Amino acid sequence: MTRPPNSGSGKCSSAIRSEPYGLNGSIPSYWETAVLPARTPAGRPVRRGPAAATFHETLALVAAGDAVCTVPDEGRRYNAQTDVVYLPLRDAPPVQWALIWRTGRATPLVRALAEAVTDCADTTGR
Repeated sequence: MTRPPNSGSGKCSSAIRSEPYGLNGSIPSYWETAVLPARTPAGRPVRRGPAAATFHETLALVAAGDAVCTVPDEGRRYNAQTDVVYLPLRDAPPVQWALIWRTGRATPLVRALAEAVTDCADTTGR
């Protein structure tokens, strides 16, 4: 996200969601609800900004100052840019990830990966 006014602390509140958002209009509604909710935790409506079809288009909108967007921490690690600031949201719920694959395409390699992920989750509690 671009640097909001309260970013001096290195963290900000989910209330920043009152800024315009880049939004991919074709994402599933459950994903939109989880990642781009319609209201802030305080109940204020979240304005929608320009549409973006990909994450990289969203980054371009953010870099241009046309939008802010919430992303999991992996967004910061894998998409670092000098013209985009990533700030932790101190009151945001944790992001949950899932391994998915196309129905009917569970190859032996996919099944082995799914088993390894399940085993890892069982030992780490995540």
